[in-house]
Amino acid sequence: MKQARKTGTGDEAQKLVVVTGASTGMGAAAAHELARRGFHVLAGVRRDRDGDAIRAAGVEPVILDITESSHVTALAARVAADPRELHALVNNAGIQVNGPVEALPLEQWRWVFEVNLFGHVAVTQALLPALLRSKGRVINISSIGGRAAMATYGAYAGAKFALEAVSDSLRREVAPLGVHVVVVEPGGVRTEMATRGVATANDLAARMTPEQTERYGSLVRANNALMTSGTASGLTAEAAARVIVKAVTTRRPRARYTAGRDAAMIIPLTRILSDRTLDRVLAANLRRHYPKQATA
Repeated sequence: MKQARKTGTGDEAQKLVVVTGASTGMGAAAAHELARRGFHVLAGVRRDRDGDAIRAAGVEPVILDITESSHVTALAARVAADPRELHALVNNAGIQVNGPVEALPLEQWRWVFEVNLFGHVAVTQALLPALLRSKGRVINISSIGGRAAMATYGAYAGAKFALEAVSDSLRREVAPLGVHVVVVEPGGVRTEMATRGVATANDLAARMTPEQTERYGSLVRANNALMTSGTASGLTAEAAARVIVKAVTTRRPRARYTAGRDAAMIIPLTRILSDRTLDRVLAANLRRHYPKQATA
């Protein structure tokens, strides 16, 4: 424990960290690792049984649906009542809903943005006064999809692109006030969210009209196969969490960190390739996942 503190920001035992979306996956792994580093972690979960599962020394579960204003208000009150300063907010909660732009119902678009963007803004607004007092930091968990929007990822990538823009704006607003804003961009990670994303995509695809199924059915199946393959070969939640912990504990964090080899490879390509060339690269990567009888 003492060695971990020497590599961090110092006085971790006197500081709070809030991690949203901590029931499973990267959020849970990050909460436990931060607690091992000496922080007291307020771990946002949506159900009591999830809280019971994550509870540990230094990890205090709090019921938190970031789309519920009463939950966000209660979290801010909990932080304000604690004598320890708030060192960091990790905006990790999220959902993955994929479908072609034409076929994805508008209520699904709204829900994806509500969870993956507006909920994060709500929590950030509520906790920013405490972070300004402590000169803490905001860690926004984006995605490779926040820099490269693949077919059927319109809603998910759209919200992540927006989160990247909000992060840039917030960083430029609060850096002069001593608050760091950091974006973490994971690629494929072996988490339950990815598995749920495939199931949701299949459910939404089953509701497409026959004409939409003819146009996009093979594309949806190929993307699901690619997502499944990328998840199976991706980072463990613990490995991804170590990148989050680095963003929380490094004295002078970078504005962005990638997590995973795929993110480290594809994100730089978005800066150097033309849009048409990037289209061809992504299409070639997807083509091998198409059903045998279909063509890209």
